[in-house]
Amino acid sequence: MRDTRESRLLLVLLIAIAFALITVDIRGGEDSPVDGARQAAATVFGPVEDGVAGVVDPVGNAVSAVRDSGGRHDRIAELERENAALKTRLGSSARTRSKVGQLDKMLATAGAGQYGIKGAQVIGIGAAQGFSWTITIDAGSRDGLKRDMTVLNGDGLVGRVTTVGPRTATVLLANDPDFTVGTRMESTDELGFASGGGDQPLRVQLLNGKADVKKGERLVTFGSQKDTPFVPGVPVGKVVRVDPSGGDLTRTILVQPFVSFTKLDIIGVVVQPPRKDPRDKVLPPAPKTTPTPTVTVTVTPGAPQNDQDADQDADGGDQPGGGQGDPEQPAQPEQ
Repeated sequence: MRDTRESRLLLVLLIAIAFALITVDIRGGEDSPVDGARQAAATVFGPVEDGVAGVVDPVGNAVSAVRDSGGRHDRIAELERENAALKTRLGSSARTRSKVGQLDKMLATAGAGQYGIKGAQVIGIGAAQGFSWTITIDAGSRDGLKRDMTVLNGDGLVGRVTTVGPRTATVLLANDPDFTVGTRMESTDELGFASGGGDQPLRVQLLNGKADVKKGERLVTFGSQKDTPFVPGVPVGKVVRVDPSGGDLTRTILVQPFVSFTKLDIIGVVVQPPRKDPRDKVLPPAPKTTPTPTVTVTVTPGAPQNDQDADQDADGGDQPGGGQGDPEQPAQPEQ
């Protein structure tokens, strides 16, 4: 419709009529004269509104979701942070328990041998200064560490200190091929020298080629002069194989170390040696062997050995004139 004077007058008239109807409807309340017309309009246009609403509502919901998505993402991110923090606490708790257990075991070992130790943690592993089996620990000269000090943990001998810095130190592990330590057998006091074998058992050369060694026997460190580099009595390992002597002056045995060199974490450096050799006090109690039950059978001479012999004795198999255990021969007829 074109914008003319008549159209403007018509628009003003319609607006005036609309305001008049609104006023009448409000004043009439529930008895409004336009209520019938409103109900009729609702009947006619209601289905159309429902259809339009069904089309428009998803769009409105999508807009609302977009509007609220920022808050939801923030909440999800917060929950993820809380879960990560909880997992960290749980992991730290398990890690702490593991460290406390290792420390307690190491302190018990040090107490049994009367070793003064400085506790440290492994912070690095791998080759260092040409050595193939080494670890780096978070203690150094500022903690009283020096070169050629004995290193142990709760299981036994770990190695010896090779280089020392102000805050760190390098330890040569006992399974390194260049590592050598004097040993003593627990039960026989036989002396020898153990050498590292990498991921294989230690090789121990016993000074006595005729030494009587059995599988399962245990060894400790013999100790060095002035306790450098090794203090006495530190558990080394147990015998897993004994090679034949073959008439040699020495005898070789293979020893499985007590320490697991791939699982080192908490260790102790012996900064004060014991006043006297602890001998075998640091070793745990030897496992008790369960005796194998045996059955003894006593045989009485002349007694029946079984039912068949008893039956033969009852039949008189030993009577004179007949063979023992032989049946009677029938009488021969006279010629």
